[in-house]
Amino acid sequence: MELLYTLIVGAIAGWLAGQIMKGSGYGLLVNIILGIVGAFVGSWLFSTLGISIASGLVGSLITAVIGAIVILFVASLFK
Repeated sequence: MELLYTLIVGAIAGWLAGQIMKGSGYGLLVNIILGIVGAFVGSWLFSTLGISIASGLVGSLITAVIGAIVILFVASLFK
C-alpha cells in the first residue's frame, strides 16, 4: 500500500516539479516518471540527512516535489 501511495504522490510531484521547472521539463509523461523517481530520491535524501519536513500527505508531497526538482535539474544537465 505504501508503494502505491508513493507512486501517486510521485506522479503529482512530477507534474508540480514540471510546472516549477518551466523550460527544463521533458513533457507531462516523463515529468511524472521523474517525479515518481524523485519521490524515492527525496525520501532517501531527507532520511539520510535526518530532515523531517512534515508528516502526512503534505510532508510527503513536499519531499517528493523537492526530490523531483533535484532529478529534473540533474536530468537537465544532461539534456
